[in-house]
Amino acid sequence: MASNQNTKDLGWVLQAIQFRTVDLHSISFFLSQPTSGCFQETENSINVNITKDDLFRFSQLLKVLGTSENASLKDIEFHLVEWEQQQVKDLVILLENNLSIKQLLFKRNKFNAECLSELSDGLRKNKCIKEIMLSESGIGSQGAGFLASALKENHSLEELQIWEDSIGSKGAEELSKMIEVNPTLKLLTIFDSKSITATPLISAVLARNRSMEVHIWSVDHNEKSRKVVEFVPENTTLRVYHLDVSGACRVACSLGWNSTVRTLDMTGVRLKSRWAREFRWVLEQNRSLKEVNLSKTSLKDKGVVYVAAGLFKNQCLEKLYLDGNWFGGVGVEHLLCPLSKFSTLQNQANTTLKSVTLGGSRTKIGRDGLAAILQMLTSNQTLTRLGIYDDESLKPDDIVKIFKGLERNATLKCLSLQGCKGVKGDLVLQTIMETLNVNPWIEDIDLARTPLQVSGKTEGIYQRLGQNEKTEQETDLLKDMPMTVPKSCRVFLCGQEYAGKSTLCNSISQNISPSKVPYLDQVRILVNPVEQAVKTPGMKIKTFKDEETKISIWNLAGQHEFYSLHDLMFPGHGSASFFLIISSLFRKPSNREAKNPSEIEEDLQYWLRFIVSNSKRAVQQCMLPSVTIVLTHHDKINQQSDSLQATVSVIQRLREKFHGYVEFYPTVFTVDARSSASVSKLSHHLRKTSKTVLERVPRVYQLCNDLAEILSEWRLENRNKPVMKWKDFGELCQVKIPSLRIRSRHDNRDKVEMRRKAVATCLHHIGEVIYFDELGFLILDCEWFCGEVLSQVIRLDVRKQSSSGTSGFISRKDFEKILVGSLQSHIPGMGSNVFENLDASDLVKMMLKLELCCEQDPSDPNSSLLIPSNLEEGRWRSQRWQLTNKYFPKIQVHLHNKIMGLRNQHGASYSLEKHLISININGIYVRVELGGQLGHFIDVLACSTKSPTEMLRLIQHLIIPAMQNLCHGITLTEYVLRTECVKNLIPPRCRKNQFIPLQQLKQALLSVPADGIYDYQHTWDSVIDSGSSILGPGFDFARDLLSDDDFREVLHGRYHDLYNLAMELQISQENNPDRPSNAIEEIASSVEPTFVGIAKGVEAVLQRLKIIEQEIRDIKQEIQGLRYYEHRLLIELHRKVNYLVNYNTQLEERKVPNMFYFVRTENYSRRLITNMISGMTALRLHMLCEYRREMHVVEDQIGCELMQVDNITVKCLAPYMKKFMKLLTFALKIGAHLAAGMGEMIPDLGREVAHLVDSPVLYGAAGVAGAAAAGAALAGNRNRSRSSRDVQEDHKAAQQWVVDYLRDQRCSSGKDIAEKFGLWRVRYRDDGQIAWVCRRHLHARAYEIIEVPV
Repeated sequence: MASNQNTKDLGWVLQAIQFRTVDLHSISFFLSQPTSGCFQETENSINVNITKDDLFRFSQLLKVLGTSENASLKDIEFHLVEWEQQQVKDLVILLENNLSIKQLLFKRNKFNAECLSELSDGLRKNKCIKEIMLSESGIGSQGAGFLASALKENHSLEELQIWEDSIGSKGAEELSKMIEVNPTLKLLTIFDSKSITATPLISAVLARNRSMEVHIWSVDHNEKSRKVVEFVPENTTLRVYHLDVSGACRVACSLGWNSTVRTLDMTGVRLKSRWAREFRWVLEQNRSLKEVNLSKTSLKDKGVVYVAAGLFKNQCLEKLYLDGNWFGGVGVEHLLCPLSKFSTLQNQANTTLKSVTLGGSRTKIGRDGLAAILQMLTSNQTLTRLGIYDDESLKPDDIVKIFKGLERNATLKCLSLQGCKGVKGDLVLQTIMETLNVNPWIEDIDLARTPLQVSGKTEGIYQRLGQNEKTEQETDLLKDMPMTVPKSCRVFLCGQEYAGKSTLCNSISQNISPSKVPYLDQVRILVNPVEQAVKTPGMKIKTFKDEETKISIWNLAGQHEFYSLHDLMFPGHGSASFFLIISSLFRKPSNREAKNPSEIEEDLQYWLRFIVSNSKRAVQQCMLPSVTIVLTHHDKINQQSDSLQATVSVIQRLREKFHGYVEFYPTVFTVDARSSASVSKLSHHLRKTSKTVLERVPRVYQLCNDLAEILSEWRLENRNKPVMKWKDFGELCQVKIPSLRIRSRHDNRDKVEMRRKAVATCLHHIGEVIYFDELGFLILDCEWFCGEVLSQVIRLDVRKQSSSGTSGFISRKDFEKILVGSLQSHIPGMGSNVFENLDASDLVKMMLKLELCCEQDPSDPNSSLLIPSNLEEGRWRSQRWQLTNKYFPKIQVHLHNKIMGLRNQHGASYSLEKHLISININGIYVRVELGGQLGHFIDVLACSTKSPTEMLRLIQHLIIPAMQNLCHGITLTEYVLRTECVKNLIPPRCRKNQFIPLQQLKQALLSVPADGIYDYQHTWDSVIDSGSSILGPGFDFARDLLSDDDFREVLHGRYHDLYNLAMELQISQENNPDRPSNAIEEIASSVEPTFVGIAKGVEAVLQRLKIIEQEIRDIKQEIQGLRYYEHRLLIELHRKVNYLVNYNTQLEERKVPNMFYFVRTENYSRRLITNMISGMTALRLHMLCEYRREMHVVEDQIGCELMQVDNITVKCLAPYMKKFMKLLTFALKIGAHLAAGMGEMIPDLGREVAHLVDSPVLYGAAGVAGAAAAGAALAGNRNRSRSSRDVQEDHKAAQQWVVDYLRDQRCSSGKDIAEKFGLWRVRYRDDGQIAWVCRRHLHARAYEIIEVPV
């Protein structure tokens, strides 16, 4: 290495370059040196010194470097070179031939115009140079221009540095133009004598969104260097240190559409309102700026006003620093205006700004500024940090107000008051501690340099803040809260129009509190008659006190359009409430037209269904709904009339029908609703029942009762507002309810929020508020909401105000406009304006929740809405329908979306009317109608030239799945409608008795013999409307009412039953006839409107007739096979049954009957017992008539009561019950009672077991009866493995139990058995076997049997 430092002559350098003896990476030329020579600085770098006399050597070296290939040379430096044009040309050639050179350095060089031009031309073509540095080379504006022109085309250079040279504003402008078109330059460093050069350069970088690092320096008045502008793309920060106002304005303009700067720091730059005006536009347009620091920029009120104006439209800035400026209260007021709300209906203009800092010794906040700060603190929902620095204008009382405003602020985490002179005194300290106790979200309070901190009194504050940082152990605050009996009970008055509910409600109120209610009602009517005239009818709520009990009567409106709101009012789980169902004995009291009993039954049945269905929808039912029936207008009817007696019978039937679903009060009240004396007993019942219900319902948290009073106080403090936003409810809980307070900012906020929602839901259930989680508000005045809001919404006629036609669909925005225009109060001073308390969007959400409208696409927040009231009335007017006030519009939307998806594929069309959907798809016309007066069904009608099977498949694959998908928790039963009703479009009101359940029709086919299945007919009654006959009686073949698929399902079901029976009877499968093959596939063809097409069409029709004829032959052949199969099985079935009857003729000479069964009475109906379980009670033992091949149930048989089943009874009877119930089940399912003359045994038993057929309960009791074929076969194998002795022992045990039981019941003689069971002991004349037969067989078969008394 020492030898390398020795100076060598220039010849050595030439040889080293020519012969590449040195792996040269870097070479530096120093001209105007005292001696010429060179030395090797490192293994890869050489320094060359050249005197003025050896300048030719410099040119020679450039040429040698240019001609030699040195792939490792990367850097070349030139010091003190006075360039000539030829030398520059040699340099250009050098750069062209050595593509490895990446860096050029020119320090203290001199260039004339020609040289700069030549160098510029060389750089323009060069594709390898990455960095050029010019230091003290005096290129000036002209040189900058040449460089700029070259770099416009050069896209390889990445770094350009010009040090200690004055390129001037002209040179800077030229470079800025280059920046606009050059996308590859990564670093630009300029050190100029004037700061003005920075403006065009940084503006170009910002305006073109260049990811270019920029550093621009200049010198100050004291000739000291200072930085002017700095931009580093890696941290997206632009720092401006020194710029005049015009330069700052130009930089601001370039930021308008910039996307590379996230942080703008202009601390200390003196700015004026002219710059702020430009910066306002930046705030409005820029979408990337996150932080702006304008501290100590000398901005006054006018400038801050411009900045504040920009914040109104800005939606990206998060931090803004304005401390150390010169503005006052006006500036503060404008600055905080976009961060504040001044009414509940106003939206906060700026929701992205999180941190604001202001203040300073020259900032005068004043009274106006303080008011703005307080308004912002109480209404802002986004700001997390507020800083007020070095303020001298705020007094201690002002600081107290600021902290008081923080009590209900749940978003501010950090408050800095450092240096504020007003932070002093015990009152300020006490207020800060109280605020921290209520508001756990404050994480930091900076009180540095304040009098309170200087005096050492802030230790307690920081200690309390430290406690807020600790996460307390999570415990369920509601778990240990005291429980209490509810204090309020709701009474729901249910009934149709003209039932007298309102009159009855007034009479009850007058009876309970006579001095208040009538007088207030009279005053209200007299004082404001105009308001009464314009107010629409709706739900009314009357509340009064009975000692400590609060009773509220909810009068559910009887008009049909209000039915959809009844679900909203329905009490929730554990709610103290009961129902009065009011029904008038007259259609309209004015015309004295009495209702017939069926009309009263429909009225009562609707409301009972409503109560039961909503009770079942509840999450949990702690008690049955309590129902009292009240009949009004009793004074106008004859007490002894037959109609009244029939009404009593109707009510008794309803009691039996709904027994176990509701709890009926035994007494039916008949009243004159106008008379207080007439309703006195009802009022007494209401008061007593309220107290009884309050004792029976679950206890509630004491918190709910307390919160109800707190909400009442809140309403008084807030001008009796009927609506409370969820945010306000949370603030109220935070301040007033310690158990619902968030205690620490690290507390589980979601858990506390969940508790608050649970309490709000509880208040909803007990009727204090109306609350739904998704809506974000609570309705505190339920009567206002139902009467002033929803009653107008459901009566809204959208068709008159909508341009969407009659399709029923309307855009959400248009509907909101209609709501705003329709629900505004048109009479000044009358009524409350809905939109003072609710937004139109809130109403739409509530309507969606109540399902008064439906979204076309629930996943799209801007989806169109289906408004049922927007549909035109169809052929038949509005129907009162229990389930589909909300359900049917959902079907309309769902089917609309499905059909529109099939429109291109099948040419489908779809149209809507009120309560009607019309569909035409692939030549099949379908009508989906909302049917029934007070009914609960939908009619689907279809007509087409295609087969019924094709039509039914469309209905089953499109219509029915749509219904089932939209009615979770509700069971849909499928019925078959009479075909004549479809052909003649008979109105729904006339179709009440013109349909049959689909499953019932299938069961009817399964119950007939095989040879009767094909010709089975279902008969229809006549249709009479208003005394005139519309349709006469008639019949339809079952095969025409069912589709091919359903009919074949019946046949396959019969095969399945016969197969299982064959397994049970142990008949081999070899003799079973083969199953007929499937029907030939249908032929579908289109007929062209030409002679040839018509001929082809006729041929296709004839072909189709042949196919249908073949199908009929196939079906008949299949039925014939069933008959053969059935006949063989019945022979074996009779043998098994006879074996059960006569399995042991020696057992006490058959002194008691063998064929017995058990029945339990439930809800006025008998239920067959299929499995004996220990502990069963209240069973009755019955006996069958045992006459061979004609066994049956004996009518009016008394039987014997079995009080309780013990283990011994189960052990004795289980084998018999298993075997007997198997045979009974199969006989019932294959119709054996008709096919083989088994008398009335199965039909009578069918009444008890009809609900068990096809159910898992029955199959479980009957062993393998309902199992799969393989399971049945295995069971048969097991049965075969048992010895006949074991079977006889099982039957003997059962028979012995019967003998012992009847002896205990003192029913062992023939006379006793005849009295209790209607059976007599006889002997067959032909074979001498004993049997017990009924009286009918005793006389009718006297020639075959002989009576043998016991």
